[in-house]
Amino acid sequence: MIEVVIDSIRVSLMSQHRIVILKDANGDRYLPIWIGPCEADAITIELQEMPPQRPLTHDLLKSMIQELGGQVIHILISDLRSDVYYARIVIEVGGKQIEVDSRPSDAIALAVRTKSTIFVDDNVMERAAIEPEEDVEQVTGGERGEVDETRLSAFKDFVNTLDLDDLDDEDD
Repeated sequence: MIEVVIDSIRVSLMSQHRIVILKDANGDRYLPIWIGPCEADAITIELQEMPPQRPLTHDLLKSMIQELGGQVIHILISDLRSDVYYARIVIEVGGKQIEVDSRPSDAIALAVRTKSTIFVDDNVMERAAIEPEEDVEQVTGGERGEVDETRLSAFKDFVNTLDLDDLDDEDD
């Protein structure tokens, strides 16, 4: 199992879906998982510490587990079949561990509420993770997002040759 953290939630420009980006806690691999807008909002609300006026479904699930004497130990993105991810919520109750089948988005929303660790199965990470290309890392200079000025010099030259005085003409 590989421990991951939530890197970001991105909006698809092609659909209403969102993508949660999980990052290898000890490396540079990223696992993108498509999720629905409601689940994305449920994760974002908790990460931004914005309490809803009424409990959301994932808050209810957390309360039920606690009221029944259970504790979420961790979640596991356990499988990938036909481009569909599967997850397991591992709960300890009464001295034994129970695994509950879940969609990854719901498992992640519960994990952020219970401060539980998120894991990805080694096989899933090997098959679906992506690594940033070297060119992307070189543009930022590698540290704190500093921009490599030599890589941007062609753009500077282009911008400096633009004649912006013509933009004020009302005849156009």
